[in-house]
Parts: sequence; structure tokens; C-alpha cells
Amino acid sequence: MTAALSVRGLGVALGGRPVLHDVTLDVRPGEFVGLVGPNGAGKTTLLRSVLGLVGRTGGTVEVEGGPVARTRHRVGYVPQRHEFAWDFPLSVEEAVVAGRVRRIGWLRRPGVADYRAARQALERVGMTALRRRPVGQLSGGQRQRVLVARALAVDPGVLLLDEPFTGLDIPTQELLTDLFADLGREGRALLMTTHDLVGAMHTCDRLILVNRTVVAAGRPDELRDADLWRAAFGIRPGSPLLAALGVA
Repeated sequence: MTAALSVRGLGVALGGRPVLHDVTLDVRPGEFVGLVGPNGAGKTTLLRSVLGLVGRTGGTVEVEGGPVARTRHRVGYVPQRHEFAWDFPLSVEEAVVAGRVRRIGWLRRPGVADYRAARQALERVGMTALRRRPVGQLSGGQRQRVLVARALAVDPGVLLLDEPFTGLDIPTQELLTDLFADLGREGRALLMTTHDLVGAMHTCDRLILVNRTVVAAGRPDELRDADLWRAAFGIRPGSPLLAALGVA
């Protein structure tokens, strides 16, 4: 099976300082993969590099078998909430339609198909009733659902999620967890950065441990060696984190 997302030998430097080196990973269609590592490990930078938002010093990125420069329209991206301009005067529906700008074109107005895609995405995240509300009036959980809808409105084959559960109440976490599982069953590939390691062990099909490069990867039941987590997170033997993860 061709990987939906394939990264080979990726390197990134920011401000002349190496941030990532020799990152190689695959995400297959239908997989929900967690990308985990300590603060500063390069997780968000990796997602942004896949998107072409930061330059690469080396390596290749392919989406659905083609160079990402040609297949970028098949990638949906859910950034961290603080990256979106919530004070901009947009309704919920307008914010989601704006997520299709790469398909629409920068100088073209959205058409019927764009609004249809936006409304289908809003329905999936349970935000249809609020589609006319200004985004600045939304709660944190509602804002997160808008960001997910923006990504879904492009009908992505690959979905990149940057800390999608941070600061959310339990009902919203459960809604999104169920949605991500449904998207995987539809054959979409999901790659998610998260600090919720225990949650990732229970919900992700595979985990990729990153600290500037890939330290380890596998199904949660294959990552029971405490040394792998110590290498990725720089923690001491007997750390409470290891006990919480149930690794020895």
C-alpha cells in the first residue's frame, strides 16, 4: 500500500540552527498516528515543513505518491488555536469557506460548491447551528471545531493536527476523538502532535517518538521499552511518566 504521507531524510534549520535532521516516517491511509516528544523536539516544525510553511535543508515529502508541491491540496491542517486571528470579523461559515482558498484561488470568490463543502464540514463537527456566529464569540472548544472544519472542507486525504486536544473540555475531546476515528475508517491518514501521551497510547494506531529526529516508532504495544521513552524525552529512570504510560 502506498503511504498517504511519506517523509524521507527531512532536515530543517530555523535561524541557521538545525531543528530537525534525517526524519523519515510514513503514514498509511486509514492510520491515526501520534507524533510525540518533549517541548522543542521539532514536532510543530515537522508539520509546517510538510506543508511547505518552513523550508527544508534536505529530504523529500510525498503525499499520495506525488511530491507535496503538486499534492498540497490533498493535505488538511489544523493549527494550534492561537495561530488563528479570532478577532478578524468573520462568521463561522466564512472562516471555514476561507480554508478552501487554495482550491478557490486567491482572487476568486467562493461558489456554491465551496459553501456546500463548508456546511458539510460544519455538520461533521457539530457546528451547523452556529454557522452565522462571529468567530470572536466562540468558546475554546467551538474554536477548535471550526479549525477542524476548515481542514475538512478541502476534503483532505492527509490531515495534520497540531495539539488538537489542548485546553478542551471532555465532551469536545470525545467528539473530536470519535470524528478522527471515523476519518480513519474512511481511509484518511491522520498525523497528530500531542502532549497527552496516555491518551495517545489509547487512541492512536501508531506512535512516532521524536526528538529532532525519529527515536522510535511502532504500535503502542510495541513501545513498552522504557529506554525508548527516556531517549526521546530525556527523563530519568523511575520517572512518574513511565509509570503513567505503563512501560518498564
